[in-house]
Amino acid sequence: MQYRSNNILTLVNPSEEGKLFLNQIIFFQQSLDMRIFFYHIVGRPSLFEKIFHARRTKDLKTDALVSLRCFINNLVPPAALNNMTFRVKTGHPLPILLRQSKIGGYEFILIEKNKPGSTLSKDEINRLVSRAFCPVMLCNRNHQLKKIKEIIIPVDILHSTKKKLLWATYFAKKYNARVIIVSALAFNIEEKKSLAWRNSQKLKHLLTQRGIDCELEVLKAINQEKQQVILDFINKRNPGMVIIRTHQDSSKTGTYIGKFVSDLIQGCSMPVFTVNRTKHPLPADFILHQ
Repeated sequence: MQYRSNNILTLVNPSEEGKLFLNQIIFFQQSLDMRIFFYHIVGRPSLFEKIFHARRTKDLKTDALVSLRCFINNLVPPAALNNMTFRVKTGHPLPILLRQSKIGGYEFILIEKNKPGSTLSKDEINRLVSRAFCPVMLCNRNHQLKKIKEIIIPVDILHSTKKKLLWATYFAKKYNARVIIVSALAFNIEEKKSLAWRNSQKLKHLLTQRGIDCELEVLKAINQEKQQVILDFINKRNPGMVIIRTHQDSSKTGTYIGKFVSDLIQGCSMPVFTVNRTKHPLPADFILHQ
């Protein structure tokens, strides 16, 4: 993979619905000091359109690029335009995003979650999260960010958390944010005697060694779904962002992320940063001090 450091790929619909999402894109671009690659994906013209509307189809990508540039230029500070690149592709968004995640060298993909006017369906978002060759951050256009003071990490004690902790360290240092490690117990046992507590303590120790302020929360999920208990805690605490490892499973139809992760992604109003199994380098300005 060709690697270009400190670049974010984002998918934007240049319309009224896209304005609120653009505010979040600008927040991350400026706070992380990264370059944004704006992608606008338009449908391929049909054979009928190619034959009877040849001029229109010939200029399709050019017109879409002009529309995208005008949309962004009218809404962002002039200085921010120096760190923005515009691209137009024809086809379906999901395969284009997956291909770009593999060959583009982006730190992560930033997209809007499934709301009216958004580009990807819930199922397509799940497939993107599980199959992308870089992390994916999902945002809700109605949740406007001004700062990030806390980051929540839901922990599954059965899966590796190494990559998730590296990204948590990166964002926590960037925003000077506190990290909250959250897990849930399905059995009525004392919290500090549980495997979840012991494993969370190890994670806290690693983060503390890296200079990150950290706390633990072990929730009771007796006769309840763990993800719902964790989701209720997240929405009550209202952190700046959530970081989650996808823990994909395999099936005959491909890789999928499962109900636990999918429910958390769709249920959180704040940005959710997802990390899958794919090996991917961290941003160029990330230095890990242990």
